[in-house]
Amino acid sequence: MHQETSVSAIIPARDEERNIARAVRSLASQPDIGEIIVVDDQSQDRTPEILAELKKQCRALRTVRLDHLPEGWVGKPRAAAEGAKLAVGEWLLFTDADTEHYFGSLATLLARAELNHADLLSISPGQRMETWWEKAVIPLIYVQLARLYRFEEVNDPRSPAAAANGQYILIRKSVYERIGGHEAAREAVLEDVELARRVKAAGGRIVFLPGAGYAETRMYRTFDEMWRGWTKNLFLLYEGSSRRILKTAFELILIAWMPQTIIVAFLIWFSVSPSKTWLVVAIVACAVLFLWSDWSYSRQLKRSGFPAHLWPYLWMGAPLLSLLLLSSLRAYKRTGSIEWKGRIYSVKKVL
Repeated sequence: MHQETSVSAIIPARDEERNIARAVRSLASQPDIGEIIVVDDQSQDRTPEILAELKKQCRALRTVRLDHLPEGWVGKPRAAAEGAKLAVGEWLLFTDADTEHYFGSLATLLARAELNHADLLSISPGQRMETWWEKAVIPLIYVQLARLYRFEEVNDPRSPAAAANGQYILIRKSVYERIGGHEAAREAVLEDVELARRVKAAGGRIVFLPGAGYAETRMYRTFDEMWRGWTKNLFLLYEGSSRRILKTAFELILIAWMPQTIIVAFLIWFSVSPSKTWLVVAIVACAVLFLWSDWSYSRQLKRSGFPAHLWPYLWMGAPLLSLLLLSSLRAYKRTGSIEWKGRIYSVKKVL
């Protein structure tokens, strides 16, 4: 592919020694990528040394090191904006350091973007999950997000719904510059959703797809990272609606725990009550409700690109996600700040 029509891949990276090599190599294997720009955002680990070694192996790799975060910026938009300034491709691919791209995926998605006349194409990559808490929480969150941001609505030019996943955003450079790029989203914690909103508001076309067949990511490696990450994001993903957050938290507990609780209560009652018939009927009805909720969740998992066999984790994921929703609500409404990657941001600036 000729240089002026190639893709420039841009990776913001802050303390990504565990991930950056895999991400860069997976991008380097994509024939349509003309350059890979990694923006090292004041990393304190071995990220700079790893990048220096990678540059010896990958001629397309360019790196830039940031030495400070200006007032009024969130870290990731700043790094993405600096990378975009250096990019020469007709398309810009913004991706995360923890995302691995499958061979040939970019060519397929680029063709899809051109076929659909998309100005921005984004996917929701597959999620690599190794611990019980990842399997309990992450699929459940994405099932909930699929209700909040339906692919068909986001892809409908007549609908105001807009969304994108920052792990994979392919955008025409001309459109990116026209909407003001990441500078226009410099205070946005959810810079991906903000970019999508600006593209759609400007009359651009969005294509948002399930992406388990194109890329994979492992978002968090520790429970603490997961907790801080979703505390940072959930309030904004629910568009700052306290009512919707509380409603979702209540429904999660109700759906996941109520059938079991009622069954246990009836069993206790069954053991002491002289009348058994109607109690048996009630227990059977609750058991059916319990099986129905699990069956329904397994179907939702499949639609969201997750293995259906993860359904037993619902009873652990529901209370955890409810607590995460409340934690995010508290951070934005009561605490007044959020913390991510060693930086503290005032929510007054990001709301």
